[in-house]
Amino acid sequence: MLEGVNVALGVSGSIAAVKVVELAHELRRRGASVRAVMTDGARGIVHPWAVEFATEHDVTTELTGAVEHVELCGREGWADVYLVAPATANTVGKVAAAIDDTPVTTTATTALGADVPVVLAPAMHEPMYDHPGVLESLERVESWGVDVVDPRIEEGKAKLASLDAICLDVARAAGERPLAGERVVVTSGATSERIDPVRVLTNRASGRTGRAVARACYVRGADVTLVHDGDDVPYADVRRVESAAEMLAAVLDACEDAAALLSVAAISDYTVEPADEKIRSGGDLTLDLEATPKLLDTVREEHPALTLVGFKAETSGDDDAMVREARRIMERAGLAFVVANDASVMGGDETRALVVRSDDYAEYAGSKDGLGLRVADELVGEL
Repeated sequence: MLEGVNVALGVSGSIAAVKVVELAHELRRRGASVRAVMTDGARGIVHPWAVEFATEHDVTTELTGAVEHVELCGREGWADVYLVAPATANTVGKVAAAIDDTPVTTTATTALGADVPVVLAPAMHEPMYDHPGVLESLERVESWGVDVVDPRIEEGKAKLASLDAICLDVARAAGERPLAGERVVVTSGATSERIDPVRVLTNRASGRTGRAVARACYVRGADVTLVHDGDDVPYADVRRVESAAEMLAAVLDACEDAAALLSVAAISDYTVEPADEKIRSGGDLTLDLEATPKLLDTVREEHPALTLVGFKAETSGDDDAMVREARRIMERAGLAFVVANDASVMGGDETRALVVRSDDYAEYAGSKDGLGLRVADELVGEL
């Protein structure tokens, strides 16, 4: 998601600066080039040589007649985006007040004046983060278009956000946001149907593709609602569900103010009346299965104008058969397009899929993150 992006990385004097080497490596793993700027406080926590090793570029620790801040983040500068991570309370306040007494804050003022996207990732003790002046400063810079990556509040500290969250916000800030202002609902993973208090009917879906689609829509600027049986994520409003019925209810609610639904989840086709107590083992058991409502069909009835995208997993291994099945559900529910794949990719990092429309289809092969971006870009064309 950061292929070809130049990231200027400002490092200020929070103890979270110990994470900067790992952060620089992660940005580069995702395709970015990175050049760092450090305050004196940051240099007391992590040596510039370590940051130079991580970025493979000289580190700016003072501003000279070479006007390094302008060369990095001026109107004709090197950087596509300026990331300050970690951003201390001191640095946040100075950025908001245009106080330029460190290389990091001077570079921030330059970037803001030159319309270079700026991302701040605060890290400090929780009482400092809760200071009215710090919160006001964050609100002020956000009103200027600065992206703030919310910290993790743990153990009395406002800890630096995860590397994944920071990288996603950098990608979102650096790229175009054609889905800005749009709310997109994404379903992900498997659902499960209770047989008794300890047993369920479910499937092998891992949710990786659904989460990749949600992340990609976020990077493209959308406000994302993710409906799944999983943890909270930094890039979406999560509605946690377990069963097919719970997923349907949550999706119908989320779609009230949505522009599109991307139904990636492997939703249970059948449910069963659960036993109140654990069924004893050792004997044969017959379950009376009842078909669950089709989510896409139900959503289409409730929201006739909503853009719907379907995902279809098959086991035939035959492209023609997958295309036929994709077009069948496309016509039935009035879908914009369908992403069809063989079920063998469940749980893996790589995938192969067919993006099927009514009159043609195209193959995708690669990472699930890459497929997510492909789907998001296809959605842009629909919206």
